Amino acid sequence: MAHCAILERWMGDRMFHFYAYMSRMKLIRRWGLRRNTCEENDAEHSLQVAMIAHCLATIRNVRYGGQVDVGRVVLLSVYHEAAEVVTGDLAAPIKYFNPGIKTAFKQIERLASEQLLGYLPEDLKPSYAPLLFPEEDSPEWALVKAADKISAYVKCEEEAGYGNAEFESARSVIRRQIASMELPEAEDFMREFAPSFSLPLDALN
Repeated sequence: MAHCAILERWMGDRMFHFYAYMSRMKLIRRWGLRRNTCEENDAEHSLQVAMIAHCLATIRNVRYGGQVDVGRVVLLSVYHEAAEVVTGDLAAPIKYFNPGIKTAFKQIERLASEQLLGYLPEDLKPSYAPLLFPEEDSPEWALVKAADKISAYVKCEEEAGYGNAEFESARSVIRRQIASMELPEAEDFMREFAPSFSLPLDALN
């Protein structure tokens, strides 16, 4: 404790905890209500979402004449679960159990994001605020949400490949949710890339 106090005094107002919190994403376990063959944490999930979202944005721009900011899509993906280092991961059946719980948890997530923003120097806050409080009606955010769903679907596919029936119902529900988004780039990904996730290594060669 004495060492920490000395370090705080030495650093003064230059010590900020934002990235110490971000590094704890690897400690936040996902899919807590289901028996997992292979555990997944928020850090792993966010990386996969960023890669999938990058692909979706690229497909939109290359194939469908889009003009989305690919870099912004990737950054939004990296931070899309940031609030969970404060709140933890609340399972979807609980989070969306009824409109009241959904609204309350959105408020909790916003407070958590405000807390995280407070761990940054004042001059950096304007650059990070749009990542922690994204414009939810933007085309970039729509692709992040689609990538988030696809990542969840991939998790279900992988668990099915391990012979784990725990994720079968979730896989069907998530596939319908992806289809309901009516995003051609998401359907392209599901057709061209998603099937490979259930294959063993030797089959990928």
